[in-house]
Amino acid sequence: MKFFSFFRQELAIDLGTANTLIIQDDEIVVDEPSIVAIDRKTGETIAVGHKAMQMHEKTHENIKTVRPLKDGVIADFQAAESMIEGMINMMGSRRRFFSHLKMVICIPSGITEVEKRAVFDSADHVDSKETYLIHEPMAAALGIGIDVEAPIGNMIVDIGGGTTEIAVIALSGIVGEQSIRTAGDEFTLDIMDFMKRQYNILIGERTAEQIKINVGAALTELDNPPDDFAVNGRDLMTGIPKQVTIGYKEVAESLDNSIAKIEEAILKALENTPPELASDIFKTGIYLTGGGALLRGLDKRIADKTKLVVHIADDPLRAVVRGTGLALKNSDRFSFLIDRKSI
Repeated sequence: MKFFSFFRQELAIDLGTANTLIIQDDEIVVDEPSIVAIDRKTGETIAVGHKAMQMHEKTHENIKTVRPLKDGVIADFQAAESMIEGMINMMGSRRRFFSHLKMVICIPSGITEVEKRAVFDSADHVDSKETYLIHEPMAAALGIGIDVEAPIGNMIVDIGGGTTEIAVIALSGIVGEQSIRTAGDEFTLDIMDFMKRQYNILIGERTAEQIKINVGAALTELDNPPDDFAVNGRDLMTGIPKQVTIGYKEVAESLDNSIAKIEEAILKALENTPPELASDIFKTGIYLTGGGALLRGLDKRIADKTKLVVHIADDPLRAVVRGTGLALKNSDRFSFLIDRKSI
């Protein structure tokens, strides 16, 4: 039996638009940006993850960087396969020679059957013998310690890179859901657009991401405001590099419309919730997970809008992959896991 387990490998993968995480033996072994760098001439993959991100928006004509996932689903099938393979190879000595690879991969709740098949096909490419899919809100609920099998309603709002997943969960199932393509990537674009309009300065995705991390906010009044942030970019009038300083209030104004869309989706999900589950949610509140949950003041803004208690997960960025890891360990028990036969 021990001999067989040596040749068996089990991986839980959070295949995200912005970041991909892999768990093995209850430990996060890979945490990398979801991006690959490809040689245009040969089609070979040059770099994956952090190394590819360092090249992003800095390449010459022979190299291109590709983000294989868009809005939470695989947009570039070949690049996605290269990325998954490259990230599994990053495990180094932890990657044993194996004859049986089992994977649980998390997916947005709103994806189509064709998009599900694309994920299965990518798993087949890395020789997965047993592949299961789990919806992101369910994985997030597991990851933050909610008993998903209990007859109690819980609302999860998972704000990732490509999608915001809103789900009411009870009895191992998703009772009501909203999946919108307004999330971290949209916030980044909002900031880039704001810098262009307000300061006449052109910035790239990576700089916009840094603004979001350092001075990103959902409210124009914060109890503990961050310090202003210096931003470097290209002046659109002169073409010369330029530096401006931006504060959190300006970022909050630039993100207002996108956050309003998320609030609207949450209200719509609450409207469609059965009354007994709505009663549970009044007691339990709303749980925020995903990178978007780290946006300063977002919990307070949603609480003001819904008049409900809003909890931010302890480690929102890793809640989904931890839940995916729990689903992997208990794949025989959880009925909500999707296998190839069920699509």
